[in-house]
Amino acid sequence: MNRRRKRRQRYMKPPTVAYIAICAFPVIITVLFYILRSDPKTMSRAFSSISAPVRGFMSLLTSVYPFSLMEIILCAAGIWLICYIIRTIVLIIRRQGKLRILIRRSVTLAVTALYVWGLFCWLWNCGYYAPGFAETNGFSGGGVTVEDLTTTTRLFAEKANELATLVKRDEEGHYAEDQRAFFKTSTLVYSNLALEFPGLDKRTYKPKPMMFSWLMSRTGYTGVYFAFTGEANVNTKTPAFFLPATMAHELAHQLGVAAEDEANFVGILASVTSEYTEFEYSGYLLGLSYLLNALFIADYDVWVDVNGSLCDEVKRDFKDNRDFWDSQKTFNTGSEFFNNLFTNVTKTVSETVDNVYDGYLKAQNQVLGIRSYGACVNLLVEYFN
Repeated sequence: MNRRRKRRQRYMKPPTVAYIAICAFPVIITVLFYILRSDPKTMSRAFSSISAPVRGFMSLLTSVYPFSLMEIILCAAGIWLICYIIRTIVLIIRRQGKLRILIRRSVTLAVTALYVWGLFCWLWNCGYYAPGFAETNGFSGGGVTVEDLTTTTRLFAEKANELATLVKRDEEGHYAEDQRAFFKTSTLVYSNLALEFPGLDKRTYKPKPMMFSWLMSRTGYTGVYFAFTGEANVNTKTPAFFLPATMAHELAHQLGVAAEDEANFVGILASVTSEYTEFEYSGYLLGLSYLLNALFIADYDVWVDVNGSLCDEVKRDFKDNRDFWDSQKTFNTGSEFFNNLFTNVTKTVSETVDNVYDGYLKAQNQVLGIRSYGACVNLLVEYFN
């Protein structure tokens, strides 16, 4: 019986050629991407002909249910990785041929990681090397004058002041719109902008509220687009007045706008042209925050003047936003030891995430890294002037 079982197992094992092919495939597609990424035309074809249809199909598929599949996949991947490492350690301790076991399981892990990275490169990273939204639609992409920056900032300040009194607020004047309504409206906000930019005339799917929003807040992020599932995921624990513009930003990624500065610009533009008051205010407020930051550096005296022109409601929202993010940096457990411990851990994790993401963006042709988000200022000034 044992001899027969061993013979059967030997026949059931895949041939060596199959193993080589399985291991070689992710290496080939990854190397191919790095060779071809310097060719914008090839990247553009890949992004429009391969990436867009796959991501669109996944968006349609995942739109059936309200929860974020991304979170489930990432949690499952984390659990699998921990179990895999523990299992590897156990096998090395219990069995003979320790080096062989370590090499075999390390290769399996490396091949799995290469599959994920290689597919991700062709599914999303190619968009960073294809002609972007600004280039495709004739934006110059050059610098702006202080005068034009000032004009645009004043425009956004005026519109924010006007709209700040039209949104719901509580007795103390804090923003009080219902977040649930944003999700229903979000798929309609690109209707007007798509008339001006036909490339955006595609179907969008409702953003997903993240179950781990509290963790996103602790690391300082408001949303994430996941190319493998086509989902636009948003942090629902952040101040609600920025949530509509965040949704529009993540939906810009869903529409194929890869670069962060361009997605920020498109998201703000979609919001302010949507004719939905909550989205308009959110777009003008978010754009104003970036413009004021740029004006503070360019001309402090003008910044003081524009900042002083903001109404109480806008100032209150900006203060609520600062207070919220400050609160995410500290803990109040009742114990000074644990407060310091959790605060230091959170700071370390947040800085690590920022550094990793900054490095990722810079490696994908985004020279400003995480500062790319604020680079939307040039596009805003060019468009509104």
